[in-house]
Amino acid sequence: MSKLVHWVQAARPLAQANLAPPLLFGQALAYRLTGRFDLRALALVVLWGLFDQLFIVFANDYADREHDRGGGARTPFSGGSGVLPEGKLRASELRAAAWGAYAALGILSGALAWWRSPWLLGAWLAAGLLLWAYSYRPLRLSYRGGGEFLQGVGVGVVLPLVGYAAQAGELKGFPWAVSMATATLAYAGNMATALPDYAADMCAGKRTWAVRVGVSRAAWGATGLTAGAIGLAVLTTPPIPSRGALMLAAALLLLNLGPTPRLGPTPRHRGSVLHFVFFQGLATQALLLMWSALLVWGAPR
Repeated sequence: MSKLVHWVQAARPLAQANLAPPLLFGQALAYRLTGRFDLRALALVVLWGLFDQLFIVFANDYADREHDRGGGARTPFSGGSGVLPEGKLRASELRAAAWGAYAALGILSGALAWWRSPWLLGAWLAAGLLLWAYSYRPLRLSYRGGGEFLQGVGVGVVLPLVGYAAQAGELKGFPWAVSMATATLAYAGNMATALPDYAADMCAGKRTWAVRVGVSRAAWGATGLTAGAIGLAVLTTPPIPSRGALMLAAALLLLNLGPTPRLGPTPRHRGSVLHFVFFQGLATQALLLMWSALLVWGAPR
């Protein structure tokens, strides 16, 4: 039983909050624009998100095993699962599990490609390439200042495309301009979740925005990008009712973010930093969920 608990810890269930909303959003777009919706496809997309999550968290923990041994503070939002530095699992076990999750994702993607759209096999390949570029040498862009961009592409573009293609059966008609908003949200999310790791990332030479410009400036940048993404969402979305409600609800959430010059890298700032990360993530996911609901509400019957 303790081994199972360790695997649950390694799986980082909270990480699903980053994957499920953009997958749902892509399906809502497909329903709004094509009128197509299949509950079986919905179930398979949920499973696709689960396998993708396991691949990401297991592979990232393995790739960052040396960095994580430095003893940086782990939070619900950042710092890895901790199973390797705590000795709960072996690195070889985690590596094998990552490959297993990616293989399962490939099998599922192949089935969806045969049933719904061949583009879904491309999404599987994209997921692997983006993870490799993010965490593994020779690129390892999360250490070189490119992790935000890769998360913007993976979470903000690839995941909505998976949801859309699974329901619509094609990518024809996909409103590509909408990707500017979703990619910006995902980029800002990466900036925010790196804030609690400032000290460990500084020691490891990991060039996140917090390391490059400081915690407070990075927080303001993430807030500005999130606000900008809200504006892009309103400008690029297909016609839906109550756009004003979408803007107002997201704006009210943004008021709770409260990034201030008091945010900083020392332990006494930890509570404020975690408060900021939580509300930035809440604003992002709430925007995607409300946006999805309004797309479905406004779809032709």
